[in-house]
Amino acid sequence: MSTDSRTAAGQADQTALLYELEPVVEANLNRHLSVAKEWFPHAYVPWSQGRDFDGPLGGEAWEPGQSKLDETARTSLILNLLTEDNLPSYHHEIALLFGRDGAWGSWVHRWTAEEGRHGTAIRDYLLTTRAVDPVALERARMNHMSTGYVSMNSRQLVNSVAYVSFQELATRISHRNTGNYSGDPLCEQLLARVAADENLHMVFYRNLLSAAFDAAPDTVMEAVLDVVKRFEMPGATVENYTRKSVQIALAGIYNLRIHHDEVLIPVLRHVRALERTDLGPRGERAREELSGVLDALDAAARRFEEKRDARLARRAQAGA
Repeated sequence: MSTDSRTAAGQADQTALLYELEPVVEANLNRHLSVAKEWFPHAYVPWSQGRDFDGPLGGEAWEPGQSKLDETARTSLILNLLTEDNLPSYHHEIALLFGRDGAWGSWVHRWTAEEGRHGTAIRDYLLTTRAVDPVALERARMNHMSTGYVSMNSRQLVNSVAYVSFQELATRISHRNTGNYSGDPLCEQLLARVAADENLHMVFYRNLLSAAFDAAPDTVMEAVLDVVKRFEMPGATVENYTRKSVQIALAGIYNLRIHHDEVLIPVLRHVRALERTDLGPRGERAREELSGVLDALDAAARRFEEKRDARLARRAQAGA
């Protein structure tokens, strides 16, 4: 079979699965709507702390001493916010993939509306509390959004469902850990609320992934392997992302150990990816390779922890 023929066959399989999962989408959309709690971004922002900035209103210019947060907390918040800012690109991606009709379309619009609250609330908190440089933040937003976002799983339904199952959980953990690290009860409260949304989104996609596994186990196992091997957060295109991610990793907000233990393993366990008995030869090969990838990630996480601990010990000794 030629490459073009295989591609056409794969696209046909994706389309068939899209329709097959429609009842599952509808059931999980109804479940989501029954448990999602209405909340309002303005209620989580300490407006009384706000004051005018320099510029047309003649207020006070920002300087670092005005922030209650340390550099790492600011970095993590900015990275989380810039990631949320690319929502128009994310909406475009999933609307093209899932469509705008039926249960799929209803979910796409509902998910977008809920995600839109996150950037609004975090930005208002940061500006009102003068936690970050507003000029640098806006320039970073313009630069990041001008780049746009194209998923590496673009037009691949199964890969995309697998990816967002992991990514929504990773985002939930990143928001929650950033709030805990910040040392500001208001920040922690806000990001806990945002993380609650992300958790419900993860549950929705994880349930779809489980249903997809039952419908096409070999195809889904191969998709999961592909996603785990190539996984990166949607904010990876943010300027200086590598430096920022290292800083966040060392602080224990999000790192390889968290990624392996708290994101990959829980989702894979829930969908029984490593315990399934319905796989054919293709699926078995993919699962065997997936086990090897997970072992390699676990080993990389141990090396990271050893280097981090050694670094912390040197700092402690130098400060003694």
